[in-house]
Amino acid sequence: MARIGGGGLAGILASAQAPAYAQGTTIHWLRWNDFVPASDQLLRREIAQECQRALGIRLNVETVNANDIQARVTSAVQSGSGPDIFNVLNNWPQLYAQSAADVSDIAEEVAAAQGGFYEVAKAVAHDGRRWLAVPFSIVGNTFAYRKSWFEEVGYAEFPRTWEQFRDAGQKLKAKGRPLGQTLGQTFGDAPTFTYPLMWSFGGKEVEADGRTVVLNSPETIESVRFMTRLWRDACDEGGLAWDDSNNNRAFLSGTISATLNGASIYIESMRRPQSYLTDRGTPMKDDIRHGVMPAGPAGSFHFHLPFSNMMPAYSRNQDATRRFLRWIHSKDVFERWFVTQRGFSVGATTVWEQHPIWNEDPVMLPYRNAARVGRVPGYAGTSNAKAAEIVTKYVITNMYARAVQGIAPEQAVREAHAEVARIYAG
Repeated sequence: MARIGGGGLAGILASAQAPAYAQGTTIHWLRWNDFVPASDQLLRREIAQECQRALGIRLNVETVNANDIQARVTSAVQSGSGPDIFNVLNNWPQLYAQSAADVSDIAEEVAAAQGGFYEVAKAVAHDGRRWLAVPFSIVGNTFAYRKSWFEEVGYAEFPRTWEQFRDAGQKLKAKGRPLGQTLGQTFGDAPTFTYPLMWSFGGKEVEADGRTVVLNSPETIESVRFMTRLWRDACDEGGLAWDDSNNNRAFLSGTISATLNGASIYIESMRRPQSYLTDRGTPMKDDIRHGVMPAGPAGSFHFHLPFSNMMPAYSRNQDATRRFLRWIHSKDVFERWFVTQRGFSVGATTVWEQHPIWNEDPVMLPYRNAARVGRVPGYAGTSNAKAAEIVTKYVITNMYARAVQGIAPEQAVREAHAEVARIYAG
């Protein structure tokens, strides 16, 4: 457990008296509106109260739509004022390296105490010299699907290849039960689908040298060609306009048969089992399963969604913020939040794979080790600021979206390649 002050966290809790150094300090933590509401409630109520008692720090937890966080970060660093901590997504810390405080001491302590960080967590929050943010969690993305509907079209288990996936989806769409996938400009379900699709056909943005742009390749073009067939034959074509919540609503209303998602659909179906029913009147939760990304010619790949806590250098509460970060990332405190997630988010450190929560529900098991099999944008190079810029501009997602709207795959790839090349040349 991380130590706080001379007596450590255990001593503070035992004394039930906040340390004098932090009295009156308020820490402002900006986060996303979690897809598991119980977790936000825990932070605002119990965790905030315990923070006050243990550290003498008043915790202000502000939550916004995840698609709005980046604008808030940019505005804050430009003005030099704003939240003390940003819970940022993907490889965004790389974009703000010049404005992020060095949190290497905290990150190294957390890693040493909790079995080390997953590689995907380190890749997005470490710039090769220092930690730009402390990895907090990883939202695993798999396909939520209706087990009985897939069985009706001949798939007793989730399709293992993209061609099987298209075949199943084509049959399901003919029954009025299409696949659902966003290709919109939204933070999670769009890039975590399009990047693995590209990788599974052998496409990539750059070579391992991190400079040679190779997006315009036969492999990438073939992945885009496949996407146009999948979209036409199997998908709900309204997905072009979806954000990360539209597919949840579509699935729970029974209008789509499968969608790439975190476990939030399943968790919501368990939270209100009488509100989400199958066409037979039974709880939908009993008909939901999770399947991993189908394989293409190059294999099966995943891009799971990492979250990190970044402290901007402008913060006037850096000492108190550092103490808070040690506290919230400590095993005893983090576990409280982790349990409320019920597997929707895994910890950024490997120790959480062994938590008893994984013994409670076999439907959630695909998420247990999800972070071990992920890649991050920028492959085969590093997930640096240039790779982060490509993510935030939705270059890869737009490549597929333009193609399904009628642009020739070759042209869509060529234009995306040109934009990636401009970014890497900058």
